Amino acid sequence: MQIVDTHCHLDEESFSQELDDVVAASVENGVVAMVTIGTSVESSRRAIELAERFPGVVFAAVGIHPNYTAAAKPGDWEIIEELAQDPRVVAVGETGLDRYWDYAPIELQQDYFDRHLKLSEQTAKPFIVHCRDADEETRTQLRATAESGQKLNGVMHSFCQSAESAAELLQLGMFMSFTGMLTFKRNQELRDLAASLPADRLFVETDAPYLAPMPNRGKRNEPAFTRFTLECLAECHGVAPEEMARQTTANACGFFEIELSDR
Repeated sequence: MQIVDTHCHLDEESFSQELDDVVAASVENGVVAMVTIGTSVESSRRAIELAERFPGVVFAAVGIHPNYTAAAKPGDWEIIEELAQDPRVVAVGETGLDRYWDYAPIELQQDYFDRHLKLSEQTAKPFIVHCRDADEETRTQLRATAESGQKLNGVMHSFCQSAESAAELLQLGMFMSFTGMLTFKRNQELRDLAASLPADRLFVETDAPYLAPMPNRGKRNEPAFTRFTLECLAECHGVAPEEMARQTTANACGFFEIELSDR
């Protein structure tokens, strides 16, 4: 199987001493591409450095995470705009809204969300949305952007919202990406929802080093574990893992405009 981990954080400190081994293990487990996500200027720069270090396997996204918007310094956004032009950058984000944590005023998060959406349009690169306890507000902002005439080219990272939300987001042209949370025993409702979504709008991801899937829940997550979420998603849809891998990999490669290296 060829699998794409569409969302991980390979620049996290927990990977720093063994990243070569982590990437190698991921490739051995069928993960042919990984998108490592920037959450600040510094993190975004590291993401690009990792894409340079592992060409054709690791790709970068650059942005300022909603929880870090209050910590952004003057000039940081202009740096993100510049970094987004790098050819190793395949997406903008992660951006979005978060009401679970109280790290940044919601108005500031909305401002940066809008900046990322505009940057996505300007660069013709897709955007990655973080949404936590802010479902209605996130959809409202995406809806307003679509109504302004911008064609949305985005993915809902770690999707776990409602069926109502999924229906509107699909209508807006969004993709849905599932993490290891899909495999948790208590999340049958999420699995039922995943089963109802069109396969050509789905991705799989790890959010590594966070949200490790069963049977590795509680451990450090790694891109190699993407297959557990993939297998769960395949079971939800009643198809073989190989078929779901073909579909989600095609989805991801088209979305991020990734050309897989010959192996």
